[in-house]
Amino acid sequence: MTLQQLRYILTIVSCGSISEAAKKLFISQPSLSSAVKEIEQEFGIEIFLRSPKGIVLSNDGAEFLSYARQVVEQAELLEQRYTNQKPSKKLFSISTQHYAFAVQAFVSLLKEMNMDEYECTLRETRTYEIIEDVRNLRSEVGILYLNDFNRKVIQKLLSENHLRFHPLFQADAHVFISSEHPLADRDEVDIEELDDYPCLAFEQGDYNSFYFSEEMLSTRTYKKKILVSDRATLFNTLIGLNGYTISSGVLNKDLNGEQIKSVRLRTEEKMQVGYITNQKASLSQLATAYVQKLRSVIKDFGHSVINEEDGLK
Repeated sequence: MTLQQLRYILTIVSCGSISEAAKKLFISQPSLSSAVKEIEQEFGIEIFLRSPKGIVLSNDGAEFLSYARQVVEQAELLEQRYTNQKPSKKLFSISTQHYAFAVQAFVSLLKEMNMDEYECTLRETRTYEIIEDVRNLRSEVGILYLNDFNRKVIQKLLSENHLRFHPLFQADAHVFISSEHPLADRDEVDIEELDDYPCLAFEQGDYNSFYFSEEMLSTRTYKKKILVSDRATLFNTLIGLNGYTISSGVLNKDLNGEQIKSVRLRTEEKMQVGYITNQKASLSQLATAYVQKLRSVIKDFGHSVINEEDGLK
């Protein structure tokens, strides 16, 4: 086994396929496949499960990846310390529901790290795909929420896939509306007062279950409902049609501007926002730093950050 082979494994996981990794590494696909098979034979494990749809990490592969990432990171530290070698390009991926604070933490981290080279991926995507990304280690961290309605279903899915939910903060239900909306001057609104306005939500594709919805009160019947796939479209439609979307209330004016306002929704519903990780893999240094930055950003928004051992802090 060589460090180069370990780097090959990390690149395959990052790209999600052997063919894409081969292009990125500037080697042939057969050569890369051969390098993977050599490691699998040497350790007597199957790192990747292969199917017509592509590859995913096996259980042994997820554990192997955790050790491989640590070995490569430590080797790079040695090289930098004793050979003055330029640090390698940093790789990091996260998947998240559509949260402005997740983007703000991502931007803030990269600014502070001041790295010469990096290749990072920020996926704002569907709930089920977040879980799949972290399960297959395409992303180290996935950000989503739990509440009384979806908790049992999501937690069961996480448990079956050896994933762990780490709570970050608890939020009351809010709605995002245009600053020109007829109800924009209100501190609180009832959901019934919004019935004549379009409700916007993020579509969930093939897994369009109420339990995977990004919005609370997903089982309620709405007179007008619009499904969208990205945050920019949601906000533009919300402004143009005087619509609303149910949310955590955490709004970044630097990212979203002054045209959107957060208003408290009068309901007992609460959401617990957190991040998921793969129990078979340790977080990289960059992923660990991102989680710390998430906590810092959430505090800046005035929320109490949940400590997993001690409760609310």
